[in-house]
Amino acid sequence: MAVNEIHIDAPPERVFAVLADWRSYGDWVVGSRLMRGADPGFPAAGTRFHHQVGWGPLHLNDHTTVLEVDQPGKLILKAKARPLGTAVVDLTMEREAAGTRVVMREDPGDTASAFVFNPLTHLLVRGRNTESLKRLKRLAEERPDIGRDVEVPRGKVEP
Repeated sequence: MAVNEIHIDAPPERVFAVLADWRSYGDWVVGSRLMRGADPGFPAAGTRFHHQVGWGPLHLNDHTTVLEVDQPGKLILKAKARPLGTAVVDLTMEREAAGTRVVMREDPGDTASAFVFNPLTHLLVRGRNTESLKRLKRLAEERPDIGRDVEVPRGKVEP
């Protein structure tokens, strides 16, 4: 498990609006290369956005699925990045002073991925997620063109 936190000088609704814009993931998630599209209704539970991950000349097309959403306080995603495995990413937004405390928790998304998640991997994931949250902060605070007003029904996908 890797847990990261950051304070963002924007309300939870604004932070969630950035997360609800599938196109923004390429701007803030370290390792993502290209956002290829999203299911209608994203980020409703069960919808997906399609992306490309990789470094240098190596890349793969894959997708991320919304497992649970409770706007504007929670978004849980299952990210695929084959052949590296899957991860469940739990993003929680809580109002803090005039802004938002964002907690990002990343856990293995399947049994095979759990074998890869070891203390060294957790350090690498925490480092990557520290940078990702800094980028999310910049988008929420400085880029009003990213994010949109969305009304997303609460729900979760049953495994």
